[in-house]
Amino acid sequence: MAEALKGGCHCGAVRYQVLVRSFEALECNCSVCSKKGLLHLIVDREDFELLQGDEELSHYRFLTGVADHMFCRVCGVQSFYIPRSHPDQIDVNIRCLDGDVLERFTVTAFDGRNWEEHIGEIRET
Repeated sequence: MAEALKGGCHCGAVRYQVLVRSFEALECNCSVCSKKGLLHLIVDREDFELLQGDEELSHYRFLTGVADHMFCRVCGVQSFYIPRSHPDQIDVNIRCLDGDVLERFTVTAFDGRNWEEHIGEIRET
């Protein structure tokens, strides 16, 4: 059963609500995800609603420029972004969801260092 959860950045300037249809997440080992400690919940855009803070978002793009890494310009936290693997969806950092919900998720490792070799695998996730 789907469940609506709220989350956001550290300072509270950016807030969102996400409809979680499956409590399954990915832990990617690529350089940016490892350094940021992201745990990925990839959802359809209609399952994500930015409640506040659009004007507080800064953007970072690298390599292909497809991924739009958005972070709060006030506190620097990246609570969600548009992933290169699923540019038509939203990737929510489950560490930024309110409350103690992390334990409800099954987290599976993903080899993002070799992303191009796994394109079919991640698109099926």
